[in-house]
Amino acid sequence: MKYLLIIIGLIYILSPYDIIPDFIVGWGWIDDLILLFFLWRFVKNLLQKQSNARSFNHQYRQSFERNSGFSEKDAHRPGASPAKDPYTVLNVPGNASPEEIKNAYRKLVNKYHPDKVFHLGEEFRELAEKRFKEIEEAYRKLMPK
Repeated sequence: MKYLLIIIGLIYILSPYDIIPDFIVGWGWIDDLILLFFLWRFVKNLLQKQSNARSFNHQYRQSFERNSGFSEKDAHRPGASPAKDPYTVLNVPGNASPEEIKNAYRKLVNKYHPDKVFHLGEEFRELAEKRFKEIEEAYRKLMPK
C-alpha cells in the first residue's frame, strides 16, 4: 500500500495537472512540496529501519559467538568445537540439580534452535544447529533415562 501511494505521489508531482496549478507562483508549489515532504519522510524511515536491522544483526552475531563458545571462523574449520564438558555446554555448576539442568537445557534449546534463528540467515542457522546438537548431547550425558 505504501509503495502504491509513493508511485501515485510521484506521478502527481511529475504530472502537468495539479490540484493547484503550478503557474500560480508560490501557491502552485505547495501541493508538490507537501508530497515531496512525505516522500522524504518515508525514505528516511526506511533507511533508518535498515540501519537498525543491520545494527541488530551485528549485536546478535556478537552475542551469539560470545555465548556459543566459538565464532564464525571456527564454523569453517573441520572438527572445531567448544569445550565438551556437559556442565560447561549447559552453563550450569557441577553440583546442579536435575531441575536446574532441565531448565538450563530448555532455555538454551529455545535460544539456539535453528528454526528460531532462521530469519537471520544461513550462517546463523548453521552455527545454531551445531550449538543445538552440542546442547542435546550434553543434556543426554547429564540426564540418564
